[in-house]
Amino acid sequence: MLRHGFRRCAGRVAGSPVLLRGRAALRPVALSCRCDAKVTARKFPLAARFYSSEAAAQDTGAGSQQNDASAEVTEFEQLASLGVHTNLLSTITRDMNYQTMTPVQAKTIPAALKGVDVVAQAKTGTGKTLAFLVPLLQRMLIEDPKLASRASFGTAKSNDIRGIVLSPTRELAEQIAVEARRVTRNTGLVVQCAVGGTQKSFMLRQTQRQGCHLLVATPGRLNDLLRDPSSGIDAPNLAALVLDEADRMLDVGFEQELNEITSYLPSPKEKVRQTMLVSATIPDDVIRLARTMIRPDDFRFIQTIGRDEVLTHDRVPQHLVHVRSWANVFPALFELIDRELEAFRQGQRRMPFKAIVYFNTTALVELAADLSYLRRRSGEMKASSFSIHSKLQQAARTRAADAFRTSGCAVLFSSDVTARGMDFPNVSHVIQVDTPRDRESYIHRLGRTARGDKEGEGWILAPQVTLQSTRRLLHGLPINPNNSLTSSGVKVESGEVSRHHEEMKEFGRDVAACFTAAYKSVFGLGVATAQDKNALVDDVNLWAINGFGLAEPPSVGNDWARQMGLANTNLNFYRGSSYERKTPFPSSFNDEPVAPGLARVHGRPMVGGAPAAASATEEVAEEAALAAEEMAEEAASAAEEMVKEAASAVEMTEQTVRNIEETK
Repeated sequence: MLRHGFRRCAGRVAGSPVLLRGRAALRPVALSCRCDAKVTARKFPLAARFYSSEAAAQDTGAGSQQNDASAEVTEFEQLASLGVHTNLLSTITRDMNYQTMTPVQAKTIPAALKGVDVVAQAKTGTGKTLAFLVPLLQRMLIEDPKLASRASFGTAKSNDIRGIVLSPTRELAEQIAVEARRVTRNTGLVVQCAVGGTQKSFMLRQTQRQGCHLLVATPGRLNDLLRDPSSGIDAPNLAALVLDEADRMLDVGFEQELNEITSYLPSPKEKVRQTMLVSATIPDDVIRLARTMIRPDDFRFIQTIGRDEVLTHDRVPQHLVHVRSWANVFPALFELIDRELEAFRQGQRRMPFKAIVYFNTTALVELAADLSYLRRRSGEMKASSFSIHSKLQQAARTRAADAFRTSGCAVLFSSDVTARGMDFPNVSHVIQVDTPRDRESYIHRLGRTARGDKEGEGWILAPQVTLQSTRRLLHGLPINPNNSLTSSGVKVESGEVSRHHEEMKEFGRDVAACFTAAYKSVFGLGVATAQDKNALVDDVNLWAINGFGLAEPPSVGNDWARQMGLANTNLNFYRGSSYERKTPFPSSFNDEPVAPGLARVHGRPMVGGAPAAASATEEVAEEAALAAEEMAEEAASAAEEMVKEAASAVEMTEQTVRNIEETK
């Protein structure tokens, strides 16, 4: 039924010029569809009205859904006429200083306040978090009016959760929770956050002690809590459920968890709840998910992407750098970073250089972070740098995200965990290394810059071995070739070097162990995107020897090579392998012994293999001191959390005493 409706909508807008340009990124769907709550599910396809972008623009009659009274609400204070509680509105307008709603908020909030289920197509960076929080919180207050008063704070229970927001990533979940706490500060609503990568026991103790009305969570952690009877987490009176970034949740394989979560929640027949599903794109799997979660006879589809809207990937300058070899990738990357930093310092750019550099693998993120750290230590890197990837503990990811948000000139090395939903202000550059996994990944990464009315630009560094795949994947996007980086075209196999190539060789020994993981990770996506597997192997071997000065490429095992489809290539197999190299390594390669492995202390490289024992001891001691400092910082952070927790408990106790006195 929903599939039928969405596809009818899609058919009407397929010819829209803007949608044709962004077709691969954003599936064209209807501007809105609203069905009367009295219509039965069987009659729904016949009774529903569907509007395309063009039809909605032309339909100015009284029957148009876009011209009802609620569509004219543009200021937050006007929401009082729609019943939104004054404690929510005063917080938004006075404390948070939001007056005028964004177009997404103006379309979504009035519709959702009517209590219907909502499927909204909305981009990140458009204010969509507040767009679903306001109706969600208002519905919770309608079902339990006493929660609107701060006097009720401290009465929450962990087994009586009234609202749930699901997010695909830890970072986005924490970001939503922070926003929800800001909005509810003048009410009695208690907000908790449950994500993976944090201590489950700590979260449970806090929730059981403080209670919870609104739970913001990742699907995996929420599913784990609901299926564990001893957790004390339950939602028998659930008023509203929100799925943010629904398409991303399905992309990363959360469909089974989502189905299990709904099985633990009360049936809509037992307890009617409002469901809001927010997604940047509407592919078939999102339609399938919507069919299982929303009420087919009482929902509204809201299209917040206007037909004349120019999308980020259509308007920001984008540059494609043809990088001759993987041996040139990091020299070219750091040349670009140094150049753009200097341009800002010389007054040639208005915005501070604040960049996110995306890699396809965690190992490459770690290698970039280590190299950046070594460059800062040697005085070459003139800006702060941070890294975020899936292997970091949540506390470390949160610290890095918060630090990057508040930084001026800075660089964040990241995997795709920050590509969707995360809000980092004033990002001037998005730099992508190698062919993205898909076209949508490129577009969502690029969307971290030029948010709102800010400027921004995108760069992609494409090694020769995957250049053809990159061009094919991104065909049709306004990306221009750029050959301004000297390091990108240096012939390292002929002995040519740039300053940045010399740096990489200098740091080669210090990042040997980290480089080995990065070397192997390149083959993961590279095997699928490279024009020639043998050429890919030869190129990354060149990277190891001529790029980082290693004596030979990292060794690999037979089983791994077979799994990767690289058994009969020029890989450096472990001794005793049944395979032999197709050709010997060139005689010009460095014959020095391989430097000892690189130990990692809290994400930083511990330098080893220095020629002089005294120098090595000194550097190890320095790194140990840094590690101890970081451990002390973590301990201090944990202590600070305990203090906050204790303060919160005291506040709740005092509030409970006041409640008892008021009752007397």
